[in-house]
Amino acid sequence: MPSQSTLTGAAGEHFVLCQLLRRGWIAALAPKGVPNADIIVTDIDGNRQCAIQVKTRRSGSDKGWHMSQKHEEIISDHLFYCFVDMEAENSLPITFVIPSAVVAAVLKESHKLWLDTPGLKGQAHNDSKIRRLRPDYLRDRELSADVMRRLGAGWMEQYREKWELLSNSL
Repeated sequence: MPSQSTLTGAAGEHFVLCQLLRRGWIAALAPKGVPNADIIVTDIDGNRQCAIQVKTRRSGSDKGWHMSQKHEEIISDHLFYCFVDMEAENSLPITFVIPSAVVAAVLKESHKLWLDTPGLKGQAHNDSKIRRLRPDYLRDRELSADVMRRLGAGWMEQYREKWELLSNSL
Protein backbone atom coordinates (compact mmCIF):
# COMPACT_ATOMS: atom_id res chain seq x y z
CA MET A 1 0.00 0.00 0.00
CA PRO A 2 1.46 3.43 -0.93
CA SER A 3 2.39 5.81 1.88
CA GLN A 4 0.49 9.04 2.46
CA SER A 5 3.53 11.04 1.30
CA THR A 6 3.65 9.03 -1.96
CA LEU A 7 -0.03 9.78 -2.59
CA THR A 8 0.45 13.46 -1.74
CA GLY A 9 3.39 13.69 -4.16
CA ALA A 10 1.41 12.02 -6.94
CA ALA A 11 -1.56 14.33 -6.31
CA GLY A 12 0.72 17.37 -6.60
CA GLU A 13 2.28 16.15 -9.84
CA HIS A 14 -1.12 15.49 -11.41
CA PHE A 15 -2.46 18.84 -10.23
CA VAL A 16 0.48 20.66 -11.87
CA LEU A 17 0.07 18.55 -15.00
CA CYS A 18 -3.59 19.56 -15.17
CA GLN A 19 -2.71 23.25 -14.77
CA LEU A 20 -0.17 23.06 -17.59
CA LEU A 21 -2.49 21.25 -20.00
CA ARG A 22 -5.38 23.63 -19.38
CA ARG A 23 -3.05 26.53 -20.23
CA GLY A 24 -2.31 25.00 -23.64
CA TRP A 25 1.13 23.50 -23.07
CA ILE A 26 2.03 19.94 -23.95
CA ALA A 27 3.06 18.26 -20.71
CA ALA A 28 3.70 14.74 -19.46
CA LEU A 29 5.06 13.03 -16.40
CA ALA A 30 8.75 12.24 -16.77
CA PRO A 31 9.75 8.58 -16.56
CA LYS A 32 10.57 7.33 -13.06
CA GLY A 33 14.21 7.88 -12.20
CA VAL A 34 14.72 11.11 -14.14
CA PRO A 35 16.96 12.97 -11.68
CA ASN A 36 15.71 16.57 -11.74
CA ALA A 37 12.31 16.54 -13.41
CA ASP A 38 8.86 15.25 -12.57
CA ILE A 39 7.15 16.86 -15.59
CA ILE A 40 8.43 17.68 -19.07
CA VAL A 41 6.74 20.62 -20.85
CA THR A 42 6.96 21.78 -24.44
CA ASP A 43 5.32 24.42 -26.57
CA ILE A 44 2.63 23.36 -29.02
CA ASP A 45 5.18 23.01 -31.87
CA GLY A 46 7.65 21.00 -29.80
CA ASN A 47 10.39 23.54 -30.44
CA ARG A 48 11.10 24.65 -26.85
CA GLN A 49 11.06 22.66 -23.64
CA CYS A 50 11.39 23.02 -19.91
CA ALA A 51 11.34 20.71 -16.93
CA ILE A 52 9.43 20.99 -13.68
CA GLN A 53 10.17 19.46 -10.32
CA VAL A 54 7.07 19.28 -8.12
CA LYS A 55 7.17 19.51 -4.33
CA THR A 56 3.87 19.02 -2.52
CA ARG A 57 2.82 19.56 1.09
CA ARG A 58 -0.40 18.98 2.99
CA SER A 59 0.49 20.44 6.37
CA GLY A 60 3.35 21.29 8.67
CA SER A 61 4.13 23.75 11.42
CA ASP A 62 6.61 25.76 9.33
CA LYS A 63 4.54 25.58 6.11
CA GLY A 64 7.63 24.35 4.27
CA TRP A 65 8.59 21.81 1.65
CA HIS A 66 11.30 19.14 2.10
CA MET A 67 14.43 19.69 0.02
CA SER A 68 18.04 18.55 0.19
CA GLN A 69 21.51 20.00 -0.15
CA LYS A 70 21.68 18.97 -3.83
CA HIS A 71 18.93 21.51 -4.63
CA GLU A 72 21.36 24.32 -3.82
CA GLU A 73 23.34 23.36 -6.94
CA ILE A 74 20.59 22.49 -9.44
CA ILE A 75 20.31 25.59 -11.63
CA SER A 76 19.02 25.81 -15.19
CA ASP A 77 17.17 28.44 -17.20
CA HIS A 78 14.82 25.64 -18.26
CA LEU A 79 14.11 24.09 -14.83
CA PHE A 80 11.34 25.32 -12.56
CA TYR A 81 9.92 24.15 -9.27
CA CYS A 82 6.21 24.02 -8.56
CA PHE A 83 5.61 24.11 -4.81
CA VAL A 84 2.07 22.87 -4.28
CA ASP A 85 0.27 23.65 -1.02
CA MET A 86 -2.69 21.32 -0.43
CA GLU A 87 -3.29 22.37 3.16
CA ALA A 88 -6.77 23.85 2.67
CA GLU A 89 -9.19 20.92 2.52
CA ASN A 90 -12.09 22.58 0.72
CA SER A 91 -10.30 24.66 -1.90
CA LEU A 92 -7.96 24.22 -4.82
CA PRO A 93 -4.27 23.85 -4.03
CA ILE A 94 -2.01 26.90 -4.28
CA THR A 95 1.05 26.62 -6.51
CA PHE A 96 4.22 28.69 -6.37
CA VAL A 97 6.13 28.54 -9.68
CA ILE A 98 9.77 29.41 -8.94
CA PRO A 99 12.86 29.31 -11.21
CA SER A 100 15.55 26.86 -10.09
CA ALA A 101 18.16 29.62 -9.66
CA VAL A 102 15.91 31.37 -7.12
CA VAL A 103 15.29 28.12 -5.22
CA ALA A 104 19.02 27.34 -5.10
CA ALA A 105 19.88 30.83 -3.82
CA VAL A 106 17.15 30.84 -1.16
CA LEU A 107 18.10 27.37 0.10
CA LYS A 108 21.76 28.32 0.30
CA GLU A 109 21.13 31.62 2.09
CA SER A 110 18.52 30.25 4.49
CA HIS A 111 20.71 27.28 5.44
CA LYS A 112 23.64 29.60 6.18
CA LEU A 113 21.31 31.76 8.27
CA TRP A 114 20.17 28.67 10.20
CA LEU A 115 23.78 27.53 10.79
CA ASP A 116 24.75 31.03 11.99
CA THR A 117 21.81 31.25 14.42
CA PRO A 118 22.14 29.52 17.81
CA GLY A 119 19.59 26.86 18.74
CA LEU A 120 16.99 27.24 21.52
CA LYS A 121 19.57 26.52 24.23
CA GLY A 122 22.29 28.64 22.61
CA GLN A 123 24.04 25.68 20.98
CA ALA A 124 25.42 25.70 17.44
CA HIS A 125 23.36 23.86 14.83
CA ASN A 126 24.96 20.78 13.29
CA ASP A 127 25.18 20.85 9.50
CA SER A 128 23.03 18.37 7.59
CA LYS A 129 21.90 17.65 4.04
CA ILE A 130 18.27 18.49 4.86
CA ARG A 131 16.84 21.77 3.62
CA ARG A 132 13.37 23.32 3.81
CA LEU A 133 11.87 25.83 1.43
CA ARG A 134 9.62 27.97 3.64
CA PRO A 135 7.47 31.05 3.10
CA ASP A 136 9.10 32.70 6.13
CA TYR A 137 12.56 31.93 7.50
CA LEU A 138 12.92 34.78 9.89
CA ARG A 139 10.44 34.40 12.75
CA ASP A 140 11.19 37.24 15.16
CA ARG A 141 14.86 37.67 14.17
CA GLU A 142 16.57 41.05 14.01
CA LEU A 143 17.92 41.21 10.47
CA SER A 144 18.52 43.80 7.78
CA ALA A 145 15.62 45.02 5.63
CA ASP A 146 17.31 43.41 2.60
CA VAL A 147 17.39 39.96 4.25
CA MET A 148 13.82 40.45 5.46
CA ARG A 149 12.72 41.17 1.88
CA ARG A 150 14.51 38.09 0.51
CA LEU A 151 13.56 35.58 3.21
CA GLY A 152 10.83 37.11 5.37
CA ALA A 153 7.09 36.55 5.40
CA GLY A 154 5.60 36.96 1.96
CA TRP A 155 8.77 36.45 -0.10
CA MET A 156 7.10 33.59 -2.01
CA GLU A 157 3.97 35.57 -2.89
CA GLN A 158 5.59 37.01 -6.01
CA TYR A 159 5.62 33.42 -7.36
CA ARG A 160 2.04 32.46 -6.45
CA GLU A 161 0.35 31.01 -9.55
CA LYS A 162 3.07 32.56 -11.77
CA TRP A 163 2.56 30.11 -14.62
CA GLU A 164 3.56 32.82 -17.08
CA LEU A 165 7.20 32.40 -15.93
CA LEU A 166 7.19 29.19 -17.95
CA SER A 167 6.29 31.17 -21.08
CA ASN A 168 9.71 32.83 -20.98
CA SER A 169 11.31 29.40 -21.13
CA LEU A 170 8.83 28.04 -23.66
